[in-house]
Formats: sequence, C-alpha cells, structure tokens
Amino acid sequence: MFANITDYFIPTDFAGSLDLRRRVRIIINTMLLTSLFSLNFMVLCWWANLMPGFYVLLFGVVSFVLLPFGYRAGWFSHVALGYWFLFIGYLTVVVNSVYQGGYYAATTWWLGLCGVMGSFLLGRRAGLVFFGLGLATAVTLWLLEQQHYVFPNLVPADKAQFWHLDILAGLMLILLVVALVFDNINNTTMRVISAQNDLLSERTAQLEQSLADLRATQAHLVQKEKMAFLGELTAGIAHELQNPLNFMKNFAEVSTGLVDDMGGTRPGSAGLEGEILAGLKQNLHEISQHGQRATAIIKGMLEHSRAGTGQRVPTSLNALVEDSLRLAYQGLRTKDRDFSAHLTPTLDPALPLVAVVPQDLGRALINLLTNAFYAVRQRQQAGEAGYRPEVRVHTSAGPGGVEIRITDNGPGMSAAVQAKIFQPFFTTKPTGEGTGLGLSLSHDIIAQGHGGTLHVESQEGQGTTFRVGLPLNGLS
Repeated sequence: MFANITDYFIPTDFAGSLDLRRRVRIIINTMLLTSLFSLNFMVLCWWANLMPGFYVLLFGVVSFVLLPFGYRAGWFSHVALGYWFLFIGYLTVVVNSVYQGGYYAATTWWLGLCGVMGSFLLGRRAGLVFFGLGLATAVTLWLLEQQHYVFPNLVPADKAQFWHLDILAGLMLILLVVALVFDNINNTTMRVISAQNDLLSERTAQLEQSLADLRATQAHLVQKEKMAFLGELTAGIAHELQNPLNFMKNFAEVSTGLVDDMGGTRPGSAGLEGEILAGLKQNLHEISQHGQRATAIIKGMLEHSRAGTGQRVPTSLNALVEDSLRLAYQGLRTKDRDFSAHLTPTLDPALPLVAVVPQDLGRALINLLTNAFYAVRQRQQAGEAGYRPEVRVHTSAGPGGVEIRITDNGPGMSAAVQAKIFQPFFTTKPTGEGTGLGLSLSHDIIAQGHGGTLHVESQEGQGTTFRVGLPLNGLS
C-alpha cells in the first residue's frame, strides 16, 4: 500500500532509468515517513510547551506532504525536491537546538544526520554540502558556548529526562526506518532488473532464432534468384548450344557419307581411301572441337547454378563481357522475337587478366545487361518515333583499377529510383516480372565479393549507365 502511495507522486510521463526511479522513490518515501515521525515530535513539543519547536515541525510536516505533489505536477526536479527536504530538516534541527540550550541540546546531535541523509538521498555532492553545513553549525554553537553565550532552554526540568529519551529513540528509529526503506526499494529494484534481464534473455534468444531464420530465408532467396536468373538464360544458352550441335550433326552426316564411299571403292584405290580417311579425321576433329564448345557452355550453365562463391582465377574480362552480352541478348530475343538492339562493344585490347570468380562476376554482368536490354525494349514498345535501341559496353584499365561501363539509351531513372536501385526487393518491373534481388545481388558480388564498386548514372529520357570498378590488385 505504501509503495502505491509513493508511486502516485511519480509523474506519469517519467522517462528516467530504473536507478533514477529508485532514487526518486527513496526521496518520496523518506519525506512521507519523516512527516509521520515529525507528528510524534510535535506532540512532544506541545506536551513540553516548546512552541518554537512545535511550529517549525508543523511547517516541516506540511512541506513534506505538499512538496511531492509539486514534484508530481512537474514544478521542480527530484534534485530540487531532495534539497528542499534536506534544508527544511536542517532548519528544524537548528531551531530546536537553539531553543533547547544550544550546543548541549539533545537535537544538536541530529546535525550529524544531515550529511548522511544528503548522501543517501542525492549522492556524494549533497552529502558533502550538508555535512559541511551541519559541521559549521555545530562548531558555531560550540564557539558560542565557549563565549558563555546563554541559549534559552524551554524544556521543563521535570520533563528533560523523558525528552532526551524520546529524542534518542526517535533518532535510532529514523535511522532504522531509512535503512529498511533503502533495503526494500533496493530489493524491489533488483527484482525488477532480474525480471527485465530474464525478459531480455528470452527476447535475445527469440531474436537470435529470428536472425537464423532470416539468414536461412536470405540464402534461399539468393539461390532462388540465381535459379530464376538461370531460367531466364536458358533460351540464350540453348541458342548457343544449337550452333555447335548443328555443326556436329553436319560433320557426322558428312562422315557417314564418307564411310559409305569407302565401302564403294574398288580395290587398289589407295589414294581415294587416304583422302576419305583424312576427311574423316578432319570431321572427327571438328566434331570434337564443337563438342568441347558445347561442354564449355553446359559447364558455364552449371557454374551459374551453383550455390556459394568459387575461387578467383585469372580471367579475360573482355571475353567474359562478350559472353555475357551475347547470352543476355539472345535470352531476351528468344522471349521476344520482334526485339532487336544495336550492340556496341568497345573493349580495350590491352586489358590484362583479372583475378575474379568468373561465374559470379558473369552473373552480375548478365544481370546488368539484362536490365539494359529490358530498358531499351520498354522504350521501343512505347512506340517512340525514330527510336533505335542501343546497348554499349566499354572496358578500360586505369591507374586505379579496371572499369566496365554498360550504357543503354532506355527511358532512364528518376533520382528517387536511383537512390533505391540496389536495395533488396526493390523493383520497377510489374508484379511477376522481377524479384527485386538482381541488382542487389550484383552489387554484393562486385562490392563484397570482389572489393569493387558499382555505381549508376541516369537521366530520365536519356538512358542509364552502370559503372563496374574492380581494383588493380586483382590484376595478374
């Protein structure tokens, strides 16, 4: 019940820490309890006819009851509340000492409580202030006593013994109650802290589980995006496979005809057989070459579908750019036979080998090129008169690294879109046409996987340029 009364005086919008709340509760508790104890001393003063002590105690009781209301209303801080309490308590002790004989008055020893209460309620600074104030007052009373200054003693002689007993008992009781209040509030605070720590541990465990789930979901989404990317390239890869397979088929048919011719040669036609065998050998060599080409294409497709990052190997960026450009273009043309664009690769022939992860960097380049082709197709479908879709790819090496620049003359992007373009799940494509992960993953591959940079420059109605920068320490 008393705790509820104490909490009533704490402002409803209190936003301090648990430690500050504990200190405020101690101040209010001490004030309310002191007002109750003061009633006892008021009765004692009335009984002994010590009216100055009665009036100053009455002032203290009224103040100790009203001041918490002022704090609750926000008129002053808890520090001001504590200092008001300490000063009124100090003033009460001084007045009672002056009217009870001065230095030898029973209440003079209560000056020793001033520093203790200051430290207890407000900390070291307040403790030092009121310790100094109490000590200065005690020394002053002692000096006046040495000068034989006579203080009035309004306590009747026949009541002096009981008076001293009551004052001493009150002092001991106040110290005991203050200690109990401190222990109770401290234990309550520790229970609250312990409960909050338990709740924090529980929430931490939940957050760790949520983080693990998010990481698993992220890995799944990344792999899903890679497979979606692979699906988009299937048509382009099929087109690439068609050429070597057609050559292999043609050479196989020619070889079959040559074998038939060998069966029809007359005995002794050694020269003709030699020519046929040489032709067969050449055809088999061509079949082997185109088979290796098909194998390389399939290997590249499998590398694109793998999860995880491989090892860096010295790679020709020009060749990687050409392959990526061809695959992205053929992939889109397979889905839209009416689409065509002018491709302008400007590749630096002096570009050295760069240590990269080919399948990862190739995937990032194809994502960027696919976006470029998508942009020019969108502008083409808008029916703009005289528009000619064009995608330009430029490679160059400089003192700070190598650069791959992909430029399209599509519709361009606004500044707001550019600011979000590399954010996961952000897409300007219609629902179902994009996951919003392609450019985000491309940025991660280039920036995190290769220590490079990926920047976008765009103007609405003029087109977009993606700049891929790779550091020179990857050159070999």
